[in-house]
Amino acid sequence: MFKFICAVVALLICVASPAWSQVYRVDDVTVDGNRRVEKEAILPLLFVKPGQKVTSEQIDRDIQAIYKLGRFEDISAEIIDQNGAKVLVYHLKERPLVRKVLFEGNDEFDDAKLESLVTLKTPDIYEPRVVDESVKAMKKEYFKEGFYGIEIKPEVQINDRAEAVVTFKIKEGDKVLVDNILFDGNEVIPDSKLRKIMETKERWWLSWLTGRGTFLEDVLQNDLELIADQYFNIGYLQVKVRKPVILISEDRKYVDIYIQIEEGDQFRVGKLDIAGDLIKPKAELLAELKTKPGDIFKRNVLRRDVLKLNDAYADQGYAYVNVAPLTQLDTERRLVDLKFDIEKGPLVRINRIHIAGNTKTRDKVIRREVQLAEGELFSSTKIKASRRRINNLGFFEEVEVSTNKTANEQLMDIDIQVKERPTGNFSIGAGYSSIDGLIAQGSVSQDNFLGLALKLNLSGSFGGRTTTYNIGLLDPHFLDTRFALGGDLFKTKYEYSEYDRASIGGDIKLGFQFGDDNSALFIYRYEQKDITDVDPAAAFEIKESLGRSTISSLSTRITRDRTDYRLDPTRGYLTEFSSELAGWGGSEQYAKLILQHRHFFPFKWETYFVIHGQIGYLGAIGDKTLPVDEKFFLGGLSSIRGFDWREVGPRVQLKDSTGTPIPGAYDYIGGDKEAFANFEYVFPLIKEVKFKGVVFFDIGNAWDTNEDYFSGMRYSTGAGIRWTSPMGPLRLEWGYNLDPMDGEQQSRFDFTMGKYF
Repeated sequence: MFKFICAVVALLICVASPAWSQVYRVDDVTVDGNRRVEKEAILPLLFVKPGQKVTSEQIDRDIQAIYKLGRFEDISAEIIDQNGAKVLVYHLKERPLVRKVLFEGNDEFDDAKLESLVTLKTPDIYEPRVVDESVKAMKKEYFKEGFYGIEIKPEVQINDRAEAVVTFKIKEGDKVLVDNILFDGNEVIPDSKLRKIMETKERWWLSWLTGRGTFLEDVLQNDLELIADQYFNIGYLQVKVRKPVILISEDRKYVDIYIQIEEGDQFRVGKLDIAGDLIKPKAELLAELKTKPGDIFKRNVLRRDVLKLNDAYADQGYAYVNVAPLTQLDTERRLVDLKFDIEKGPLVRINRIHIAGNTKTRDKVIRREVQLAEGELFSSTKIKASRRRINNLGFFEEVEVSTNKTANEQLMDIDIQVKERPTGNFSIGAGYSSIDGLIAQGSVSQDNFLGLALKLNLSGSFGGRTTTYNIGLLDPHFLDTRFALGGDLFKTKYEYSEYDRASIGGDIKLGFQFGDDNSALFIYRYEQKDITDVDPAAAFEIKESLGRSTISSLSTRITRDRTDYRLDPTRGYLTEFSSELAGWGGSEQYAKLILQHRHFFPFKWETYFVIHGQIGYLGAIGDKTLPVDEKFFLGGLSSIRGFDWREVGPRVQLKDSTGTPIPGAYDYIGGDKEAFANFEYVFPLIKEVKFKGVVFFDIGNAWDTNEDYFSGMRYSTGAGIRWTSPMGPLRLEWGYNLDPMDGEQQSRFDFTMGKYF
């Protein structure tokens, strides 16, 4: 039957072909139906001319030529008699003109976003192909955000003037969530570890809130690279991570991901060699590498070795050094031979240092933080250190330090691009502290006064237990030297539960930097203080401090700062040793020593650990009594959380008028020795606004003269949140006292907010 039908069709075509080849004579050629396209733009395209004999094939060719203009949706041809003449008429139906493009049902993206994706513009001729391209572009953008159930239907409304309104009707649906991630073929690395490596996660019960588990195809493709890289880092160099199989549920809400892995064999390091341009003996260079013969091959270690060799050469001025790790696999012995081929290139010196983007900060403020000078040999380490030092000024939101070639390959320019950030603060308002309660404050501070990095501070605050006034100015590079010079004038009043302390005074500061990360600061302080309103039932040690006294002291503070970013560090360490000697003419005579160290350890997922330790000692000079307000009082946000402020350390139980101890009533008299440590794990909650969470464990105590260091240690644990808010730093932390004593609470919230802190 099929053969018979084909034969009949072929016969009909043969019979009809003479009709198609029929010849017509036309006396005139014209077009009609065109509104917006001028006739003069159409007729020159036509092959058929008046007075010619034409065939059907030639007429078809003219129709195709008109179609190519893209302005018509239907074209037909007809030969009519007109006053005895044969006229060939091309009947045209123009495409409508798009006057407006609308969107309905879009919540994830606003109209402006969708308008940037569609290629259909206004006013323009309506073309179905362009509409289809616009639909594909919008769907692609929705897919990136996990909306794989998206439906977009274009609707066209055309008026009698052939003008169109195109409406894209959108049904976004829900984001597609990952139900299960399944692996096949993995024996060396378990499923749980592979899932942990991936950025794509399985859904959980809070996915509707956190977005975890959203299926994003681009992220999944990157996950395949992460999985392969994990295998490369443990010696499986022939691993193959197959393209995943994605199964979408019928309701298009969930997907299952199946990933097949061929692990292959594990390889170890065979021969290790360095060749090319050597600036040190080969043995010395090999000794600096972490990769050793016989070790399991690890690509991440190989990368670090390449960077180490690169920096070793770049620090000697070879800015264009090329370190190429060449590998050769021995599949039978499962060894990989490594050869670092080094091409050092020419010695490069610094030509010009260009600074841009600093609209307020003077060039010299930035330039003095640059560790290289024009004419010096290039150094990769000094370039990195320069960026860190400029960033640590705290004056800029962004700091980019780049290098650019010049016409002379032995000279290189350094370009420093910065973006200024606000460095001053003016505030009149209120804040709250769990220590001081409600605080009214007014302050003017400027860390980059006049663009010269001068630190100016004018402030006053009024709290339930604290009143302070302060004016200070510090020039960290006095007369453009490495010396800092400044001073403060202050007046304070603190209302403790046992007594009040009022003081007035000032200080002079002189400091200098030595080395890239070290500084020393010397402070002379003169202060007149008055301790009043001592509680009649207070301990003897507190009553002994009643009255007016003066402090004339000289302090020294030595600091080593190796953190990555001074304002919000995540790696590195900060060590500080301070000493104060009072007795240079004042009535108070004592010596105080404090050593503290804070270390930041970066971990995964932009989290990090912090370890902070502090130890201190206060000693009297001669037969003088130690002032109670200079002793060590621990407890609260700045030392051991979970305890009341200033209520960790030596204490005396209060007694009534008959000499009977009052249960749960104590005066804390402070210690002349202290030691405490804080262990923290910090993790981001909302990265965009620097909203962080923290869990912690604190340990420490303060001791009296007749007590030993580290005896009777106190412990607490807890959690909290931290936020650099528009009003200033915010901390809310809850601490749990692991071994409460008589009169102590089991747990405590501490809260601070505002520029005051």
